[in-house]
Amino acid sequence: MELWFSEKHTDHCLFSVKVKQHLLSEKSIYQQIDVFDTEDFGIILVLDGFINVCQKDEFIYHEMITHVPMASNPDIKSVLIIGGGDGGTTRELLRYDTIEKVDLVEIDEAVVQTALKYLPFTSCMLHHPKLKLYFEDGVNFVNEKNNLYDLIIIDSTDPIGPGEGLFTKEFYQNCYQALTEKGILINQNGSPYYERDALAMIKATKKMESIFDLVKVYQYHLPTYPSGHYLFGFASKKIDPTAHLDADRWNSLGLATKYYNTALHLGAFALPNYVIDLIK
Repeated sequence: MELWFSEKHTDHCLFSVKVKQHLLSEKSIYQQIDVFDTEDFGIILVLDGFINVCQKDEFIYHEMITHVPMASNPDIKSVLIIGGGDGGTTRELLRYDTIEKVDLVEIDEAVVQTALKYLPFTSCMLHHPKLKLYFEDGVNFVNEKNNLYDLIIIDSTDPIGPGEGLFTKEFYQNCYQALTEKGILINQNGSPYYERDALAMIKATKKMESIFDLVKVYQYHLPTYPSGHYLFGFASKKIDPTAHLDADRWNSLGLATKYYNTALHLGAFALPNYVIDLIK
């Protein structure tokens, strides 16, 4: 008998992968957590029926969410990650010797424990001495914090379930207050392709535009996410991710990457017309 996992992208579209073994199925207080060992994609973490981390392509997501802001401002020292319990974003950030402190706020401790057991390829830095873990709501954590972080990364699920509060105007305003003078905010901005996802992306972008001095959207391509075409939001007080990119300085660090490079950095902000029209 063959075992397949299917993720529902729309009412009329499924994404299915053949499963070798169903390694975990448990219900935390926040969500359903499943781990599969698959034929083509290796280990995948599924939250409430949606693929969250995939061993074969996670490097694309985690490199683009971290190296774009780090190359835009190489002087970043203090970072807040909201979400990201799998550890992949932490792994990429802590490759920089200049990082002094990373606070990771994950609402669901079960996600971290699952990653430590089943996803060593992303969770390998979750015991690093520069990292401090907080198991609480990121919305509450960032409230009333001022001038603490050079970079805030919202490494969240889509705006449903536990991640819903991370897409409100009030939350973005609190993040703005928590950032330093040259602070940068990166958010998981969803996909522009399917109608429901595009509407969520538009709303999130407009909310950030009402608060931050500079807001841009950049793209990446992830085979196991709905449509494969996804976006991050880049919001900042002063830093422009294209004008302030110092490619020579970043390349001099000698960081080996599989997806990100400084030419791609610039190209990621060159959006297709249909995405430009959606944002406008």
